[in-house]
Amino acid sequence: MSVWDDLVGQDRVQEQLGAAARDADVLVSAIAAREPVPSGSKMTHAWLFTGPPGSGRSTAARAFAAALQCTSPDRALGGAPGCGFCDGCHTSLIGTHADVDVIRTDLLSIGVKETRELVRRAQLSPAVGRWQVIVMEDADRLTEGAGNVLLKAIEEPAPRTVWLLCAPSLEDVLPTIRSRCRHLTLRTPSVDAVADVLIRRDGIDPERAASAARATQGHIGRARRLATDERARSRRAAVLKLPLRVEDIGGCLKAAQELIDTATDDAKQVSEDVDVKETEDMKAALGASAGGRMPRGTAGVMKELEDKQKRRKTRTQRDSLDLALTELTGFYRDVLALQLGSRIAIANVDAQDSLDRVVRSSTPEGTLRRIEAVIACRRALDRNVAPLLAVEAMTMALRAG
Repeated sequence: MSVWDDLVGQDRVQEQLGAAARDADVLVSAIAAREPVPSGSKMTHAWLFTGPPGSGRSTAARAFAAALQCTSPDRALGGAPGCGFCDGCHTSLIGTHADVDVIRTDLLSIGVKETRELVRRAQLSPAVGRWQVIVMEDADRLTEGAGNVLLKAIEEPAPRTVWLLCAPSLEDVLPTIRSRCRHLTLRTPSVDAVADVLIRRDGIDPERAASAARATQGHIGRARRLATDERARSRRAAVLKLPLRVEDIGGCLKAAQELIDTATDDAKQVSEDVDVKETEDMKAALGASAGGRMPRGTAGVMKELEDKQKRRKTRTQRDSLDLALTELTGFYRDVLALQLGSRIAIANVDAQDSLDRVVRSSTPEGTLRRIEAVIACRRALDRNVAPLLAVEAMTMALRAG
């Protein structure tokens, strides 16, 4: 099993990263032997992975990080880095390698303070590995100030430091940063490829794997969750019934409230256990007494932790809402395909009855307006519009058609 096995449907990207990993291996060996560095290397110090959600941006970045740290003896015999079995590959993939930092955020943004600490660590020489590798899974969430801090580190990199940035598109990253990175664009993998990896890697029943892959249209993470989580399937089924519930104003307002309540419950479920443990650990670190009384001067630290937890809860709620809106967009996409007699595959086969009812009761023009209403809701949420107001406006627009 090589490090590339989880990279689904990205043959061209895998080929480019494999070539860069081989050149990186030659480069490190030349430095260690104090030999001249070969010219024309495909290796560089900064990479930008872009692609639609679910395409495997972070998977590709982590696989590349593992290949860079590969210590397999087969390399000396012409084998490609990235065996997947050596200590360098294994620890990089599971997240315990001392020289591979994977940065992901459960907050709304990555600020200057966190970025400065990251840049400081990036200046250090590798402790045990061949490279110091920084994988930033949410580079699109850098604030402008944080982006400027990162720019300085990318302009003047440490000798054996590699930055691997991930974002949905080039436009989500500051122009000054993307101009200094090598770009790799991933595509949405095919439904069959996603189903195959769910069967092969996760041991999921073929029929359920095919259904989940088709429903998510090639989004690997969502497909895995849909195939393994009964609650996710129930929530999706409820979302796909929403188009039939907006026939009157009362139905619109009730459907909007239920969407918000579901997202809030998701956020509460995800954050509750984490928040309690974080708070207890912080109190213990600050020396709280047995009765829970905090030492003097620690109120500011606890307030900062509470603010962080609140931002994380907001991010989780928005992610849950965005997932529901994505599924709703997919429903109306199927409606439009049926209305126009398109030959493209229908994603929501399990909601065929609902699709047929909406197809018969609307026109292609109305369906396009409904898709635009869902997109407008997503944009409103990005601009920090109150979630309930944004969703209510959307459901009223769905009713109007």
